[in-house]
Amino acid sequence: MQAISHVQNLNSYLIIRRSKPRFDKPVRLAVPVRCVYHSDSVQFPNGVGSSRVDWQSSCAILSSKVFSQDQDSGDKSNTSSASDHLAAAVNGHKTSLDLNLVPLDKKNKPQPPAKQPPQKPLTITDLSPAPMHGSQLRVAYQGVPGAYSEAAAGKAYPNCEAIPCDQFEVAFQAVELWIADRAVLPVENSLGGSIHRNYDLLLRHRLHIVGEVQLPVHHCLLALPGVRKEYLTRVISHPQALSQCENTVTKLGLNVTREAVDDTAGAAEYIATNNLRDTAAIASARAAELYGLNVLADGIQDDSSNVTRFVMLARDPIIPRTDRPFKTSIVFAHEEGTSVLFKVLSAFAFRNISLTKIESRPHRNRPIRLVDDANVGTAKHFEYMFYVDFEASMAEVRAQNALAEVQEFTSFLRVLGSYPMDMTPWCPSSGNP
Repeated sequence: MQAISHVQNLNSYLIIRRSKPRFDKPVRLAVPVRCVYHSDSVQFPNGVGSSRVDWQSSCAILSSKVFSQDQDSGDKSNTSSASDHLAAAVNGHKTSLDLNLVPLDKKNKPQPPAKQPPQKPLTITDLSPAPMHGSQLRVAYQGVPGAYSEAAAGKAYPNCEAIPCDQFEVAFQAVELWIADRAVLPVENSLGGSIHRNYDLLLRHRLHIVGEVQLPVHHCLLALPGVRKEYLTRVISHPQALSQCENTVTKLGLNVTREAVDDTAGAAEYIATNNLRDTAAIASARAAELYGLNVLADGIQDDSSNVTRFVMLARDPIIPRTDRPFKTSIVFAHEEGTSVLFKVLSAFAFRNISLTKIESRPHRNRPIRLVDDANVGTAKHFEYMFYVDFEASMAEVRAQNALAEVQEFTSFLRVLGSYPMDMTPWCPSSGNP
């Protein structure tokens, strides 16, 4: 742990930099004092890490404990209360290092430290570090409870604390501001294609892809209790869900208009809140249970092999490995436009690296490139950013060499993440997601 390096040579520091005692008469140390550092006592109750303020607080607390131990037994309660007050108020922070000074008896056996009070639980407003292994992760997703993204977050991080966000960008910001530890967001669907908004946000923000999860999607047509299909005049849902059920809704013979909303579960919630008896929603069966709707039609996606791929985002990348299948995502651009694409692809083909996705998005900083020719005039070419996923880990030499070659042909190259592939068994969607 990083905190260990800050407490090395602590005794020598106190001897050299000892401050004046807060008592009327000088005090001499009557017993030897030793700093006992417990590796399991490093905690971060207020999000204050091993900073300079925290280090100064720890030293001040140590000094106060050294002087308090030499007081008479009659003044023991007064000095302990003063020491506790100092520990709670130094520099406006509580120390994140639990440094217990234990006097040694004649047999040189340290006395056990006093039992610490229970820590106050963190709230969503705390800007605290990510939980340690085994703690509950806070995972942001776009939508409301009952959304497919919530189910994907639960599959990626079982027993996590799911944090709903009204927009995709809010989920990115929640991780960047330490409100959430991870974000799980969709990037592509087997029927509807890519979610372009999230590809643009991946480039705009500095989060790293640390994993992926593929979720079978099972759509249902939901309406208020007592509403029949022939009464419907409108169907609302997320644009992706509408496109994934377009043919099936037409075959049902519904004379309805289709309207897009922010997410599938949000559509169900909107119908229930406003008591809309002429409107149906395309959402999951769990959304029907949460918002008291009936399922008018089950499994209305155009293809039973309907799968959405989600990526897991974090503030820091993970260490790539070679003991399991990995996938790496990159984005690049070039000043000469799309002519460089063949050279980039050949760098992967030469090393037998399989590509799983190629996505192009407009280059927002330079959307059009003008090429002047005296004979034929001015040509206008659209500029693009290229997103590529390939099956290799950045720990592999062939992947490193491939990107080194790609960098020679591009003006911009960024690795979005190198992460384990989702290798869970696949089955067609049926029932609840």
